[in-house]
Amino acid sequence: MDNFQNNPVLLSIFQEVEQIIGKETYDLWFKTADFAFENNVLTVTIPNAIWGKTIKERYESILKDAFLKHTGTQIEIIYNIATVDTPAPAISSAQDVLPSIEPVQQPTNIVSPFLSRFNPDYTFDNFIESPSNKFAYKAAQAVVAKLGARENNPLFIYSAPGLGKTHLLQAIGNQILRENPLAKVIYMSGEEFVNEYIESITQKTADAFRKKYRFLDCFLVDDIQFVANKAASSDAFFYTFNSLYESGKQIVLSSDRSPQQLEWDERLSSRVLSGISTEIKRPNTEARIAILRQKRDSMNFIVGDDVITFLAEGIQTNVRELEGAIKRLRAYCNTHGVTPTIPIARELLADVLTNEQETSVSVNTIKKVVGKHYNIRMEDFNAKRKTQSIAWPRQIAMFLTTELTDLSLPEIGREFNRDHSTVVHARDLVQEKVNADPFFTAEINQIIADIKGVEK
Repeated sequence: MDNFQNNPVLLSIFQEVEQIIGKETYDLWFKTADFAFENNVLTVTIPNAIWGKTIKERYESILKDAFLKHTGTQIEIIYNIATVDTPAPAISSAQDVLPSIEPVQQPTNIVSPFLSRFNPDYTFDNFIESPSNKFAYKAAQAVVAKLGARENNPLFIYSAPGLGKTHLLQAIGNQILRENPLAKVIYMSGEEFVNEYIESITQKTADAFRKKYRFLDCFLVDDIQFVANKAASSDAFFYTFNSLYESGKQIVLSSDRSPQQLEWDERLSSRVLSGISTEIKRPNTEARIAILRQKRDSMNFIVGDDVITFLAEGIQTNVRELEGAIKRLRAYCNTHGVTPTIPIARELLADVLTNEQETSVSVNTIKKVVGKHYNIRMEDFNAKRKTQSIAWPRQIAMFLTTELTDLSLPEIGREFNRDHSTVVHARDLVQEKVNADPFFTAEINQIIADIKGVEK
């Protein structure tokens, strides 16, 4: 309300509007708009046409009623779309804003044999740090800063699949080779190590096998669990591990289980437990949103934060599924030439979205949360009053009851003192808004989240 501090009449009008529609809704639609009132004309300057359409269709009558009450006159409302200032010159890359860093020059006659095993997309810079992976992330960076130091060696990272173990191991390798392209770094899976060992036995090349791994600067092994339960391969790995460790070389391992849960001999277990073990847990909602935003930006995919939030709340398993989901959504929208919306995402990604049980949600909880959001009383939901400030929240509550409960249409009608045809009309009307208006969808999603919060 800062814009109205010098105009008590406008201040009181917009305070009443906020009270009628609710603070969250007011902040969403009115805080980003500018208002000018002169000669009974209210000029509303909004960011885009959707904003104006929403205010006009949903809140214009409330604005006019409030002005009539406080000024005694009928007003006209004009909508203007804000003009955008001339943009600053486009930044083509980070090099335009960051001081240039001279890369380490590799002699032109030497090509590192280790570069091809690392995915250039797996770096520390594009790894999303969150409370679920913070220690693992910092420990991985510490490995690069003090390669082979006893306090960081070995580093053992474990988690369920798809949470970032491979990203961190490859980020270590990429960073080491960026700083020293001639460093001897090998990244491989535990299964590859087992296969190479078996081949060295059958081909009688055991000496070459041993030499390959004994002169490394850093040995990165993903999914070490494939080695742990195979006695001969585990022995070969122990001798490789021990040789590197005693030479002050860095070892980083990952697994889908903790070191204590792996079936390997006591010597290797003792060595691993002498270093750092850290778990990556499932990312929280905020981290999942950050991951999806980063993926969206890297793909140049135009998708709203309401859809991003919907995906982050619906896919709680791992990062790999999050990335797969947004790629599928982009492919679908590009192929069909449509804008990504929550209904499209819900239909397309039904196989990966969490199937939440909604049967425990009560109608009273829905009424209570919707009533608080729109500042109406519980009794208003069953009253005969049809003013817009009550009818619209009532329709939203009926829509949410059809979505979040197993009640039949006649049962829902009785909960609101209406017949089932009124419920059908409310359901279809609100659903139409949800499909057409991403900002309203975000508002509905917030109300649903609040309802679930109460039920928990």
